[in-house]
Amino acid sequence: MLERSHLAIVREVERQGSMTAAAARLHLTQSALSHAMRKLEQALGTPVWEREGRNLRPTQAGRHLLEVASRVLPQLEQAEQTLTGYARGLRGSLRIGMECHPCYQWLLKVVAGYLPHWPDVDVDVKQKFRFGGIGALLDHEIDLLVTPDPEVRPGLHFEPVFDYEQVLVVARDHRLASAKFVQPAQLVDEVLITYPVETDRLDVYNLFLTPAGVHPRVHKTIESTDLILQMVAAGRGVAALPRWLVEEHATRVPIAPVKLGRHGVPKQIHLGLREADRQTGYLGAFIETARHA
Repeated sequence: MLERSHLAIVREVERQGSMTAAAARLHLTQSALSHAMRKLEQALGTPVWEREGRNLRPTQAGRHLLEVASRVLPQLEQAEQTLTGYARGLRGSLRIGMECHPCYQWLLKVVAGYLPHWPDVDVDVKQKFRFGGIGALLDHEIDLLVTPDPEVRPGLHFEPVFDYEQVLVVARDHRLASAKFVQPAQLVDEVLITYPVETDRLDVYNLFLTPAGVHPRVHKTIESTDLILQMVAAGRGVAALPRWLVEEHATRVPIAPVKLGRHGVPKQIHLGLREADRQTGYLGAFIETARHA
């Protein structure tokens, strides 16, 4: 019975002061506008306007329709603009999952460069998916996954965005601090501090220690990057972290990076997304921003 077009007519007649002007504004003929309102009045069983000379004055029912139109039409217009933005990739909610403990500071830099250019996109970082991100991406719980270890899965795509080197972190007065590189056997007597992750997901084990059949004297786990670095600086152990992260903290914490092996341990941060979302504008823009962060 009551349609959006009726609300638009009531609002425009009030704004323009006559049916003729309202019809022109709405790109209707006056007869079409009058016919639509007559049908509505018949269906409602009450008039919407009453005439005062040449002027139209809304009845009680008409005033109520005007109030409804003033609330509903702006909401519908805003919804249409928002949905059009979604369709064009101009706005949305960007949920990012983390599978990389030390990547949070890097991600903050990316977000800082991204937000000013995409004011209609809300960004949320979900760290609970640190080591279950593939499933979260497939289940649409997140839109992007930050990971150094991409997995080939149907329906997913991973973009490398940042190259880095995994290094050993030691105190500046540690016996290995001045070494050009360290061999696995040199860590046999060390306390190795890592994030609380299974060893088969730790690069220092997978790409350095395990292939050489070496295990450190003690393996401790700590959740906080800052605390790991403080422990290393205090001589309580060594750690393996991205070189860029170590160099950032080395200006205020007495630590030093040492290459893992003669050729080092190169790594990449990848951003994973669903194949179906690859053409979404604001996702693509985030990936480009990450490449240049």
